[in-house]
Amino acid sequence: MKSRGERHIGLLNGFAAYGMWGLVPLFWPLLKPAGAAEILAHRMVWSLVFVAVALVFVRRWAWAGELLRQPRRLALITAAAAVITVNWGVYIWAVNAGHVVEASLGYFINPLVTIAMGVVLLKERLRRVQWVAVGVGAAAVLVLTVGYGRLPWISLTLAFSFATYGLVKKKVNLGGVESLAAETAIQFLPALGYLLWLGHQGNLSFASEGPGHAALLASTGIVTALPLVCFGAAAIRVPLSTLGLLQYLAPVFQFLLGIFYFGEAMPPERWAGFALVWLALTLLTWDALRTARTFRRETGRPGTTVTTGPVGAAVRKAESPASGPEPLESPAARP
Repeated sequence: MKSRGERHIGLLNGFAAYGMWGLVPLFWPLLKPAGAAEILAHRMVWSLVFVAVALVFVRRWAWAGELLRQPRRLALITAAAAVITVNWGVYIWAVNAGHVVEASLGYFINPLVTIAMGVVLLKERLRRVQWVAVGVGAAAVLVLTVGYGRLPWISLTLAFSFATYGLVKKKVNLGGVESLAAETAIQFLPALGYLLWLGHQGNLSFASEGPGHAALLASTGIVTALPLVCFGAAAIRVPLSTLGLLQYLAPVFQFLLGIFYFGEAMPPERWAGFALVWLALTLLTWDALRTARTFRRETGRPGTTVTTGPVGAAVRKAESPASGPEPLESPAARP
């Protein structure tokens, strides 16, 4: 049992992690005139630098040798790196192209996509309320398709890429910081090669927009890794049910920024679509909390709740076998 002080520290770290993930749309526009591809490449390169320094400081390298001796896990990490590259790239582009609200929708619907993938790919069984939530989520996508006049492809790409990332990471079973280090190590050479090519073409903003711009691009590593460190500090101190509720802070902040800061339009049909998504998430959360209480009452052991989460990360949980699918997320992938 954690002390009240430990839980308080954990809660503050949880708010810090999800708050930073939720406010990250304010950061990417600061990196203009760099394009989304250059920002993405810098994020890969500088994230590896930052995480490598952190791992040297805490002397946690044993996992790397073990990973290199396991080709299957290494292949899965490579797949995870490829999927999260798509996720990060689409998110950065979406924010800088004025689609913050649609990007936030991707992380609202991600739990629903995760559950659907669990049913289709892992043959998991859902409770009735979970089926209803997934159905309401599908209806929301139809309403939003009408509202946008097209499929909300940004949201769907973010949700499916993040859910796929979580599915792969579930099989790898590697810690958040270590996972980020492994994935960015795989991304590093292609990203560095792209930056060198941009420089050769004379299109590298890092070298042409002054030291302040270069420092901002270099800080993408800190922006990526620092929330993950806070998340790790929270995960060991507060109940998973608390993290499961905190995770919604990030897309809520992104949604509010999109409307009130970036001034994106929200016609009635989009409000209707988002309302359906929020209804589905409310059903999921209520069902998870109810199941956790039942599990505690019947077994006398702590129960857990669904914590599938948001750009460019949640946490796995242990449930009773009858309580439903296990979330597929990893905290290493965030906006």
